[in-house]
Amino acid sequence: MGAVRDGHVRVGDAVAVFGMGAIGLLVVQLAKLSGADPVIALDPLDNRREAASRCGADAVLDPSACDAGLEIKRATQNRGADVVIEYSGNVHAMQAALRGVAYGGNVVAGAYPPPYGEGLDLGAEAHFNTPNLIFSRACSAPLRDHPRWTEARIFEHCWKLLSDGTLTGEPIVSPIVPFYQIVNEYPKIMSDPASNVKLGCTFE
Repeated sequence: MGAVRDGHVRVGDAVAVFGMGAIGLLVVQLAKLSGADPVIALDPLDNRREAASRCGADAVLDPSACDAGLEIKRATQNRGADVVIEYSGNVHAMQAALRGVAYGGNVVAGAYPPPYGEGLDLGAEAHFNTPNLIFSRACSAPLRDHPRWTEARIFEHCWKLLSDGTLTGEPIVSPIVPFYQIVNEYPKIMSDPASNVKLGCTFE
């Protein structure tokens, strides 16, 4: 929610979201709730793209199988996305965000990645698109909208949206396994991310 607010997503904005982990999937829902159209979800894993569709994404793309920045432009009548929110932490995703953002649009760096190293080009494309690069961190104080908005207020509002069913975690918590299987399933979070989004368990 902090990233959506920091990106100034407004009714009718085209929004692209990189990284369909739990946070990215919630960003898709919150962007739709804010009136964004279209919302484009990008992730290389089939299970996460399918979850993004279930969370309301208008289009889903595999950035490992296409020129993601170019496809964002094509999906927005060549304007580019008004707001791109990057939650994968991948240097190629950030580059595609700079490539696919609309002129003067916002690129929100929501992920907290390790140092990128080589591969990020802040040259011609970034300069031609002249985006606003926004680093979003909802748990840092003060927030950009301080003093009106705090981390506690974000939590309070997100809890309300979850409680009344406006936001859903059902496509996100997958798979759900009996507790005795946790010892086998938990390592797959790192070793086999295509088999899960967020692992859940039942206690019987």
